[in-house]
Parts: sequence; C-alpha cells; structure tokens
Amino acid sequence: MLFSRLSKLVGSIAACLLTAVTLWAAPQEQGITLSTKDGWSLAATYLPASKNTTVVLLHDLGKSKGEFASFRKALAKAGFGYVALDLRGHGQSTGKGSYKSFAKEGTDNPYNKMMQDVLAAVNFLKSKGISESNIILLGAGLGANVAAKTAGALPNLKGIGLISPSVNIRDVLPVPGLRSYRGAVLLAASAGERKGFLEASILRNVAFLTAGGGHVTFLTAYDLSSHEMLDKYLTASVIQWVGTPVRPNLLPDAKPALAKKAPAQTEPSAADADLLPSVLME
Repeated sequence: MLFSRLSKLVGSIAACLLTAVTLWAAPQEQGITLSTKDGWSLAATYLPASKNTTVVLLHDLGKSKGEFASFRKALAKAGFGYVALDLRGHGQSTGKGSYKSFAKEGTDNPYNKMMQDVLAAVNFLKSKGISESNIILLGAGLGANVAAKTAGALPNLKGIGLISPSVNIRDVLPVPGLRSYRGAVLLAASAGERKGFLEASILRNVAFLTAGGGHVTFLTAYDLSSHEMLDKYLTASVIQWVGTPVRPNLLPDAKPALAKKAPAQTEPSAADADLLPSVLME
C-alpha cells in the first residue's frame, strides 16, 4: 500500500515537472515597440519561432494587428514565429497622427512611407539573429501592397504573401517591387470580386515573368477578401506555403531503356529444318 502511494506521488511530481519544463521551453508572445528611421513608434507583437521561419504580418487599411489573431495562432501551432505590427496611424501606432488624416495621393505620402515600418520589423528580427532568408512578409489589402513595395529593397527574403493586393492602394504601387524581387511570391484573390481578381492576376503575371513559375503560387476563394478570406478559406494553404514557399523542381522523366538488339536471324540447319513447320519454309 505504501509503495503504491509513493509511486503515485512520484508520478504526479514527474508530470508536474514535465509540464513546467514544457511551458518554460515554449516560445511566448511578447509586446514590443518598433522605432522607424523617420520617428514613428509602432506597437507590435512578437513570437519567436520554433522552426526557422518568421513572418512579418501587415494588416489592411483601417485595420490593426488584431486582425491576424486567428492566423497568428495557426502560425504558432505550426512552429513559425511572427511580428504583427500596427502600421503607422493605425491601432496603437497613432502617436504622430491617424491614417484618416494621411494624404491619399503622392509617391511619398505616409502610406508609401509604411515601407519604413516593415524595415523596422525586419531590422528587429535581424537583431535577434534571424537572417533575411528566414523572413517572410505577409500582408492583406494595403499591407499586401506595402509588402510588395518593400520586397524590392529586400532581395534575400524567403518570400512575400499578398492577400487581396491591388495595382494601386493610396498610391502604394506593388509592380516595381515585383519586377525586381525574384524570391517566392504567394498571391490570393476572391473570384467574387472581379476587379480585385483581375488586378491580382496582373500582379501574378508580373511575378511570374520576374521570378519564374516555380516561385509563384496563386490562391483563390469564392467570396470575401483580405483578412476574412484568409481566416475562412486560406489559412491551411498559406501555412503550408510558409513552410515550403518554392515548389520543388519536377524530376525529368526517366529515359526509356533501349531495347536489346535482336540477334541476327540465320538460316536453319538441315537438321533444324526437319523440326520446323513446312509453312515456315515455303
């Protein structure tokens, strides 16, 4: 009886220690502040990666990092890290004003300067020892355009994911970035939004011509767009792409084995001729 009780006690202690070690070892999400070169302080959430890929998450116009709550859980479950930030003028990053007062036009307007927000996140990851080749930019709507624009300045990125991109959002143009970036590109668009689908298809063609077919993935959904489309339809596919953004090259077909050369036919000997049917000898 005493031995049984001691065994149960030891088992309970071991289970508690194992749980404590597991909790201690698992990466924990943490709030951070990113500083841009032009003076913005950006609120962000960081989760270190268990695997070798970290994703910078860029939200849509008028949204915040909270829009990625569901997708962040999927990334964490798969072992990938992330930095989800509130772009300037959004969410908790409004110390120098709200996006509602930003100029909507101009190649140097605050929306185009969001490129500095992305670079601040990438520089933060580099300070943690994470190389550019292990970083993916993934954006939705405006965030997709910002990701594509920034990719032109970060040629060694592992990949960029563009959910519901457009050829022009607030004068943030993705084409120049896609024309210079040769890494892996994922694009996703809803077939239910004709204009958005056509524009995403144009961007897909630009990426295809620059990076090649094996580097470009195109996903579609029946309806919804941006964050809603990602959460309802695309999460599993995008998580898979994060792990393997470049499709492996197909192995060439095996060359058919050369048929063995048939031995030269010879006239049957007189002895063999007696054994052959007469029809073969006529």
